[in-house]
Amino acid sequence: MAQEVNGCVKADLPNPPRIVYRCANGLVFEAEAAAQIEVENSANQVRPDAVRLNDDAVLIEVEPDSGPFQILTPHAIAAVRGTVFVVDVTPDMTSVFVVRGVVAVSRPDGSDTVTLTEGEGVEVTVSDPLVVKQWPAEKVGRLLARFDR
Repeated sequence: MAQEVNGCVKADLPNPPRIVYRCANGLVFEAEAAAQIEVENSANQVRPDAVRLNDDAVLIEVEPDSGPFQILTPHAIAAVRGTVFVVDVTPDMTSVFVVRGVVAVSRPDGSDTVTLTEGEGVEVTVSDPLVVKQWPAEKVGRLLARFDR
């Protein structure tokens, strides 16, 4: 059953279990069923401008030129304007992988920014430097399988 949450239509998907949020201006994000998220709207926004993610993964699709969107985690900020990417959070690390487009990733204080493009990822910990890497197909496949892709 679909319901509205912060300007988005929220629906449960069964296999694998996840929650899909379809929002205005071409924003769609899928959260693993156990993901700990908080959808944030600024004043006068027609759709959320950020999601706080504290555990598990979210897959995000943002249409080009639809406005900025951020995923905020304990370890990183992933900001985009038009792309498809995944953010996965564990207690020790935030991983960001870009399926399509461009994503800027920084620490929560805005420092150490890196830019990811298609096929690239970064793992953000409290102390390690941010290193952009091409992710192996097996690792990408495992991550995307969590969203039936």
